[in-house]
Amino acid sequence: MAASVIVRPADPTLLQAIRLATIFALIKLAIHVGTNLLEPAIGYGYFRDEFYYLICGRHLAWGYVDHGPVVAVQARLAELLFGHSLAGIRMFSALAGAARVFLTGLLAWALGGRRPAQGLAMLCVLCAPQYLGLDSFLSMNSFESMFWMTCLLALILLQRNLWPPQRAWIVLGVSAGLGLLNKPSMMFFLIAVGLALLCTPQRKLLFTRHAAMGIALLLLIASPNVIWQAVHHWPTLEFLENGRKGGKNISLGFLAFFLAQFKNVNPVAAFVWIPGVVFLLRRAQWRWLGLTWVFTYAMMFVLHAKDYYLVPVYPIAFAAGGLAWEARFATRKAVHWDYPIAFPILSGLIALIAIISLPMAIPVLPVESWLRYMKATHLYDSSTNTETDSSGMLPQFYADRFGWDELSAKIRAAYQSLPPEDQRKAVVTAGNYGEASSLLFLNKPGEIPPVVSGHNTHFLWGPQGATGEVVFSINAAKLPAMLEYYQSCTVVGHLDHPYAMPFENRRNIYLCRNRKKNLTEDWASFKLYY
Repeated sequence: MAASVIVRPADPTLLQAIRLATIFALIKLAIHVGTNLLEPAIGYGYFRDEFYYLICGRHLAWGYVDHGPVVAVQARLAELLFGHSLAGIRMFSALAGAARVFLTGLLAWALGGRRPAQGLAMLCVLCAPQYLGLDSFLSMNSFESMFWMTCLLALILLQRNLWPPQRAWIVLGVSAGLGLLNKPSMMFFLIAVGLALLCTPQRKLLFTRHAAMGIALLLLIASPNVIWQAVHHWPTLEFLENGRKGGKNISLGFLAFFLAQFKNVNPVAAFVWIPGVVFLLRRAQWRWLGLTWVFTYAMMFVLHAKDYYLVPVYPIAFAAGGLAWEARFATRKAVHWDYPIAFPILSGLIALIAIISLPMAIPVLPVESWLRYMKATHLYDSSTNTETDSSGMLPQFYADRFGWDELSAKIRAAYQSLPPEDQRKAVVTAGNYGEASSLLFLNKPGEIPPVVSGHNTHFLWGPQGATGEVVFSINAAKLPAMLEYYQSCTVVGHLDHPYAMPFENRRNIYLCRNRKKNLTEDWASFKLYY
């Protein structure tokens, strides 16, 4: 009879950590699947950027003007698998959010934390308002922490000799390379990690042939995007510079930027992440992790980044904070008995704040109920916007889910009222990627004319041979300004959804004829990287 061989993990606590992390990750996934199924029923639709990413997914490339290629691949796969299902197209973002929770538990374990530390850390990540918001729609932001924290986990396991150098650096190289393809902010995180290691004895991890291999791997993975940028004359740099010159984003002072972090990751959770950063800085073994947080914070502030650009780095602070609480209260029965919820009062307060602020993170209330809730709680303040465009009665994150179906209906009606000869010549020129992408996604071929726009990546897709003989133009210009470009223009529609962003409600739909300059030949004048 053949002998059976039982292979046991070297550290039995790893299996326990994986089980606990899986439970928390499934809770996270269930929250987002459930709320995404709820949203259409209470009146919310696609978010503006989702339309854009979905259309980018139909034009797969190694780069785009204002984002990396990973979100386009994510969008394409989601559309192929789930069609137009709102919950479906957001599934990968929800899974990335669940991965963040899972990785937080493993980070707490890798630092030496037991189940009380792991549970507290994962609860903080689960209840952070910014994570709830970012993981609730199709975007690249939900994936940031997954790539950042995978790099840190690989280095921690390497430092503790739990992984061989070759495996650790391959995992780091792949994760960092994909992270660079996901969002340029990965570069600043990698700089922070590199500086932190160089400032501590752990710098020795960098000076090995395996480290060189990992760095070469991440550069290789990211190189197609760099080549694309060079071939297209560095459009992302132009986009960022235009945004800086135009004052697109709100620039926060030191105190405002710091206080925004409390709002982003749950005010009560500050009792975990602040001790976590201190815990890391005070221990020579993990000081490089604390410095990574500090350097990332410093770069984001100096570069006037949006306040939420820092949130991908918080899981390591929460993991360390869980460990700090576990060590401080080691003699408590709940900690001694290894309960995953060993600090019920703190955990309850964190969960309570998350529940109270949930309507600000995810649309779980119909608009009228939301407005009454905000009036009662004073949670919404337009001064908390991250961009300078003013919001109406709803914050931009919610307002940008309204008005798209109405826009499509008006364009369809105006187009179908044209004689067949004019329909064959017609084109829609949209003022921004939200209008252009929503029209392309919500309408079947033949229902509306071809749609073009000079905004960001739409500009690179060109005018599609349009001459300008018959044009539906969506913009806020007055009629005399329109007649500078066309022989005749007539207003055939107006955008006026009460919940949409105010600037979208200051726009007309013009039917214009005989552009004075051929649209294709004058396409360069449409370019807007902003």
